Amino acid sequence: MELFQSANAWRLSSWAVGLEVHSQTATDVSAGVRGTRDFYPEEMRLRNWLFEHFHAAARSHGFEEYDSPVLESEELYTRKAGEEITAQLYNFEDKGGRRVALRPEMTPSLARMVMAKSGTLPTPIKWYSIPQCWRYERTQRGRGREHYQWNVDIWGMHGVEADAELLSVLVHFFRAVGLKSDDLVIRVSNRKVLEEVLGALGIEGETFSKTCIVIDKMDKLSSEAIEQQLADLGHDHDSIARIRKVLGMKDLEDLSTELDSESQAVKELQDLFALCESYGITSWLSFDASVVRGLAYYTGSVFEAHDRDSELRAICGGGRYDRLLSTLGGKDLPATGFGFGDMVIMELLSVKGLMPNLPSGNEDIVIPLDKGLRPAAMTVASRLRASGRSVDLVLDDKRMKWAFRHAERTGAQRLVMVMPEEWQAGKVRIKNLETGEESDLDAESL
Repeated sequence: MELFQSANAWRLSSWAVGLEVHSQTATDVSAGVRGTRDFYPEEMRLRNWLFEHFHAAARSHGFEEYDSPVLESEELYTRKAGEEITAQLYNFEDKGGRRVALRPEMTPSLARMVMAKSGTLPTPIKWYSIPQCWRYERTQRGRGREHYQWNVDIWGMHGVEADAELLSVLVHFFRAVGLKSDDLVIRVSNRKVLEEVLGALGIEGETFSKTCIVIDKMDKLSSEAIEQQLADLGHDHDSIARIRKVLGMKDLEDLSTELDSESQAVKELQDLFALCESYGITSWLSFDASVVRGLAYYTGSVFEAHDRDSELRAICGGGRYDRLLSTLGGKDLPATGFGFGDMVIMELLSVKGLMPNLPSGNEDIVIPLDKGLRPAAMTVASRLRASGRSVDLVLDDKRMKWAFRHAERTGAQRLVMVMPEEWQAGKVRIKNLETGEESDLDAESL
């Protein structure tokens, strides 16, 4: 597909990579709030294109869309989330004295909704959403303080079949937008790998959760920094060496040899990859024991998608979270899902030359060639709109040269000219902008 050229290219690029365009002083009201984005029409067309592919991939697998308020009780996040998310909340006290927060992710809201109708929702629950999320964090490449996140979840299924279905949704999307398995990889592991390793070392509870948060930073921090943070949690040299050895494994057979022969983690991983073979998607997957996901609520399969060149942040991530409801005071229900941000994927598509050229969508440009013909042009536009066409009516005095440039800019298919002699004869002149052909049509038949 063609890339936009000219001034639009900068706008598309800035939207895709999350450039900090809102970084001026608070007194400059045109700058917007730091870490947020404006979507001008050209960027909005791209966003809609992306969301349409999100919708299509989810619906192709039988998922239904849902939504929730962007404002939630602060406790919904502080009761279960890791320290990082808690520290990044946009939280405040409302006028009723209640502690509230803008949602930093969708899973807790989904859990609340499921818990509110506990026992009445038929399972499996297969839902998806594209919410706007907020995190007060340092803005950087591929990450702002607000973003949209495609969430796809399955509730009520214990087996790895549900995890495989989610991976199929992801690959369906990647293929639909033109990406190939050579462009990215979905790294897969299981949270039970770390549970079994740390359990054998007598490490569990809060220390286990904090250890997961540290390990999730392995690709962001130096080895020395990781080892120091693990030591700060009370891990001795032998424990750290054991953790690093297992989490450095990229081959499932090696993991099977290293862990107990009855390892539940290995069994689930083997079953998952076998199911993905049936989907025909294993070329997109690789085993990587270092994938643990930092959030405290993960319990089983975990996965992240990354570009093959490892130049960008994670494209998406997710996994199984069977014990989330109990942290919120409810009865647990098995669940698995993923979150997929809108920023990094657009950056990857831009790098791969897959950003689409999206015209405005106007099919017809209607222009009166005489000021006295404006009412007639309005009549023509109304008839065309009633027939289902998208019509941009030129409302002020413009020359034909301008109309042609405008039609080219917007990607219109036809220029509909209301001309004195032709209109007196009950006709309008239509120029096909793709072929260059012109013809006079009966105005009544439009």
